[in-house]
Order: sequence, then structure tokens, then C-alpha cells
Amino acid sequence: MLKTEGNLRRREFLTGAFAALAIPSGLASAESTPARPIEFLPTRTLGKTGRRLPILGFGGAALPKRWLNPLSYEDRVKLVRYAYDRGLRYFDTAGNYLESQAILGEALKDQRSEICLVTKVETTKPEEVRKTVERSLKELQTDYLDILLIHGTPGLEQMRVEQAMKIHGELVKLRDEKITRCIGFSAHGYFDKALALIASGGFEMCMLSYGYMPRGHSSVWSDRTTTLRDDCLARAHEAGMGIVAMKVIGGGWLGRWSGYLVPGFDKRRLAQLPGAAIRHVLQDQRVDLLAIGMHLQSQIDANLKTLTGDAICTPQDRALLAEFSARLYETDAIKKMRIE
Repeated sequence: MLKTEGNLRRREFLTGAFAALAIPSGLASAESTPARPIEFLPTRTLGKTGRRLPILGFGGAALPKRWLNPLSYEDRVKLVRYAYDRGLRYFDTAGNYLESQAILGEALKDQRSEICLVTKVETTKPEEVRKTVERSLKELQTDYLDILLIHGTPGLEQMRVEQAMKIHGELVKLRDEKITRCIGFSAHGYFDKALALIASGGFEMCMLSYGYMPRGHSSVWSDRTTTLRDDCLARAHEAGMGIVAMKVIGGGWLGRWSGYLVPGFDKRRLAQLPGAAIRHVLQDQRVDLLAIGMHLQSQIDANLKTLTGDAICTPQDRALLAEFSARLYETDAIKKMRIE
């Protein structure tokens, strides 16, 4: 089994620097805006999975308290239900996302047939896959998954391709037993391995880091890594795989943490960053869905407003993203990150 606690600490390294700057307590409660479904939220078919889904998905990594979600447990359940009521149908989580699976299970148990429920396995040991999935099913309060992924980090990053394909073999067994309908993998980087998994032809979908900021789990990318990621996009699309983009808002760099990372940047323009980042990714028609972590109802509403408006990435969007990222790359926080 992977040393999950160590990987949790690595994620906390990225968020811990902002712990003292977390969302003010006045915002750390459920918002009372009534949920109204979006009637014209664009949809795309998620490749070989065959599911036609709204293009905005809910990223469950935004739910753990330990990773600076400001809400109470009850309000996080309400947050997920609010996302559903507003029209979201793709909900992503993982076995190591702490209480995320339990929150999703509680919020969505009575709407199981209406959603696409996705979780991941982190273990490198084939004999432990089934036990891991059974635990996820229990927390999610369901007897099947729509999609089961080999996790990127921890997971694919820590394995050789041959090891990953042994995990794949266990996922195939679960698919044959209808415990999951489809299988895939996620990748924050290590796109040489991802290319090999795509070439195997054994997966219906992949989740790839894809945003304006060239970043992985705890690294920034070289040009070579970005080129490999682009190769993954091209090969997955050619193979008819579903493609889900993560890190669309740069893991918060272009969202909730932007003002802390680049102090003094115009607040009005900071508020425009997430929309610009979303429109940047939506230019690529190969991307079927955006999995975005959202901590508050207001973030859900803002992203829905972007997606139901004019989704064309404008020259003003590109100029804003370029100006902010240039300032961001001059900060000590980014300079200290690993280059891959």
C-alpha cells in the first residue's frame, strides 16, 4: 500500500501556506440562495463511456476540512446537494480524499441513478484493489460506480506502467462484475506513463491536468512535460476516450488563492480570472468535461454563469491570464516548486 499519509502531507504543503489566510469565518456557513437548475448548461458526451453530461463536474478534493474547506460537515453535504440541484451530474472523489466520499454519499444517495459517480484507487497492490473499492462503495452508499479510475497521485506516479496494468486488470474484473461501468485513470504529470496507458486501449476515459497554468500535483511543468500532455490529449481523442480536464483553475492559483499569491493585483480583475481560465480550456473541443473543486455555493454559481454565457476565450481573457501568470512566476512560492 502506498504511504497515503505522506501524500496527504504533500497536498497540505500546497494548502498549508494559506491556512492562516483561509476564507473568513463570516463566509464559513451554508449560503441561503435557493438552488435553481440551469436549463441550458452545455453538455458533451464523455467519449467511450457513452454518458452525455453537463460540462461542469464537481471535484470532491474541495470537500475535506483538512484541505481548508471552511464549511461544517452538514454544510458540505448541503453544498454537494446544491451542486446537484443546480444541474451538475458528474461527481468525482477518491479513496484518500478523507471525508469526501462520505459527504458525497450522504448528499446524493437518493439521486444515484441521475448522476455519474466517480472514485479512484491509490493502491499499487492488485490484491488490495477490491478491498479498497468495497470501502469506497460503503462510504458512497452505493453498490456500483459509474467510473473507477487508477489515481494519478498517489497511484500512477508511484508505479511502473507494468504495475499500473496489473491494477487495470483488477479494474476490468470489477467492470465485468458490473461493480463499475467504466474504467480510466488520472494524471497530474508523468504523461509518458499516461501515453502508455492510452496506447493499451484498455480504458474508456482519462482525467488530465489541463489549464492555463502548466502545473501538476506539486510541480510546475517544463515545455517537454506540456508537450507530452498535449500528446496524451491527441491520442486519447483519436482513441475515442472520454477526456476530463482537472486543474482548470490551476488548483486555486487562478481562483481562491490568487489574491494571496499575487498581493496588490487589482481585485476586480482577480474576480475575472476563473472565468478566463475556464474559457481557455473550453476552446479545446476534445475536452468533454471540467472537474473543478468548489468550496462555496457562490463558486458554483460563478462557474455556471461562465459556462452558460459566451464561452469564447477573448483577447482580454488571454491578456489577463498572461499578466497574472507572469506576476505569479516571480513569487517565492512558485519558484520553490519542483520542475518536471
